[in-house]
Amino acid sequence: MSKKKFTIFYKDESIIVCEKTAGMPVQSDKSRDIDLETSLKLDLIQGGNPDEEPYLTAVHRLDRPVGGLMVFARTKEAAANLSRQIQEGSFEKNYQAVLCGELREEAGSLEDYLIRNGKTNTSEVVDKGTPGAKYASLDYELIDCIETEQGILSWVLIDLHTGRHHQIRVQFASRGLGLYGDRKYNPKFRESGKGFVPLGLYATRLSFDHPTTRERMTFKTEPKGKAFEIMDVEAY
Repeated sequence: MSKKKFTIFYKDESIIVCEKTAGMPVQSDKSRDIDLETSLKLDLIQGGNPDEEPYLTAVHRLDRPVGGLMVFARTKEAAANLSRQIQEGSFEKNYQAVLCGELREEAGSLEDYLIRNGKTNTSEVVDKGTPGAKYASLDYELIDCIETEQGILSWVLIDLHTGRHHQIRVQFASRGLGLYGDRKYNPKFRESGKGFVPLGLYATRLSFDHPTTRERMTFKTEPKGKAFEIMDVEAY
């Protein structure tokens, strides 16, 4: 990963596909740390007209402690097209995650209703029909499961169908399978002190139709972070 904290995989007049470093916010927040959207705009300005701020918007999100692939729209038309693909389910997002614990099944689906607490910046699983709750769905497949000094760790591939707030983290944690390094939802890491710990979660694949050419485009990357290093070393 470059010192820019992002790597551009693809760029044209309609979109930018890049890989975000874990710990970098997607958009400006109260931390005032440099964010991905601003960084990409500066990169475009340096390569174009310095007197004109380019149009650029994220059409999906990654939590700050999560790294991986993202696509940004460079026109309003591209943003609308990609957003429509997300709503219709043709925009595919795949993640890899390391869970603390052992899955009962090697493959399966998780379906829940989640509600967000804006005051604590957390979400939780609630009963269907709860006011404000939103449907959340994903499929998972086990890649590997190993015994480590920190207990059993399960490496999974996730096909995310809905993009709810902290969805992957909340859905697995509610089943006693908190993500490695997750200080919000995994009790094993909640009391581990301050400082940034990369989540055992990475956006490793995106697939969508180009908003202008309609060509199907697929981008892949390998997961990065301590959790995946542990799995690689222990398993192989």
